Amino acid sequence: MLMGVEVVVEGLSKSFGSQTIWRDVTLTLPSGEISVLLGPSGTGKSVFLKSLVGLLKPEHGRVVIDGVDICDCSERKLYEIRKLFGVLFQDGALFGSMNLFDNIAFPLREHTRKSESEIRNVVLEKMEMVGLIGAEEKLPGEISGGMRKRAGLARALVLDPEIILFDEPDSGLDPVRTAYLNQLIVDLNAQIDATFLIVTHDINTARTVPDNIGMLFRRNLVMYGPREVLLTSTEPVVEQFLNGRRQGPIGMSEEKDAGQMAAELAELDRDAAGVPHIIPQLEVSPGLPERTAVRRRQARVLRELSTLSPAAQQEIMKTIHPHDAARTESMRGSLAGAEVAQVPQPTQVQPHAQTQPPLPRRTPSPHPRPEQQVPAGGEPPWARQRASQQRRWFGRRRGGEQ
Repeated sequence: MLMGVEVVVEGLSKSFGSQTIWRDVTLTLPSGEISVLLGPSGTGKSVFLKSLVGLLKPEHGRVVIDGVDICDCSERKLYEIRKLFGVLFQDGALFGSMNLFDNIAFPLREHTRKSESEIRNVVLEKMEMVGLIGAEEKLPGEISGGMRKRAGLARALVLDPEIILFDEPDSGLDPVRTAYLNQLIVDLNAQIDATFLIVTHDINTARTVPDNIGMLFRRNLVMYGPREVLLTSTEPVVEQFLNGRRQGPIGMSEEKDAGQMAAELAELDRDAAGVPHIIPQLEVSPGLPERTAVRRRQARVLRELSTLSPAAQQEIMKTIHPHDAARTESMRGSLAGAEVAQVPQPTQVQPHAQTQPPLPRRTPSPHPRPEQQVPAGGEPPWARQRASQQRRWFGRRRGGEQ
């Protein structure tokens, strides 16, 4: 089991000549968690990834990885820090003249002194993780876009990176392959506990995959934080993007006419019905370990709950399993008095767990919310339905598109 490293970005600014891409970006990618960076096209999301890995040098700010500021370190130190990274590029970036095996083995042959026997074992292990066993001899031009994405991901994994960057992994994929890829990303995080950063435009990915969400707009980082905070946010640009609608600050040319924007926002305010609902987070496939990142994120959210609006607090509490809430002592000092009474004490939770079936897991759709009752007579119908429908995807078939 690996453990990702924390990435700390402080006051980062990047320009190309007189054009400012973004300025004063400050955020922290928590170790072992999945983060997503959103924003309209042209806001510099890919530029941000290149700055994190040291391919582009920002004008101001710091990027601290494993205690090293890569914006102000020697080339030799930067070379060593880059070994912590794995990168999945938009198009896979595979060598067209090499088969999949040699493409995936390339980093091992370039950066290690492993024997060919050792390299083969590592490559086949990673190909099995992404469901490509049996396709070792195929060329990139002979396989589908989804398979190329997975081959690029396998190559990003061969050096056992502690930080993995995904540059629009869903681009060019149909919704079904995107769903498979999203599940693969969550499952990989459960297995290696590395730090993931995904740049995407896919709304479903942004809502269901990450632990943390950030939003770039008009050369600034509008918001960044745990998914519960962003998904309940009433910030106009965040709401507009996550709902994929025309009404809001984002226009076809990014900058929308102020009068038009004001009229649209006023109309939305009239129709508003409270904070948005939180979409359940994607869970790991059956048989895999629980993602420890989920517990770490929820503990952080509960500590900061008192800083949010009462409506957001209520919506967030619907997504927190009562057992988890009871185990988080720091939470009790952050809720309003009426809500504290709804949080079960550990002494209340334990007898309940002994006399009734376990409460449903927190997030899978279409499960009922945690506050709904599970029939005392046995397993609920949705659990039996889920057990018959769910199948573990990656690594279960040999070759071919899934």
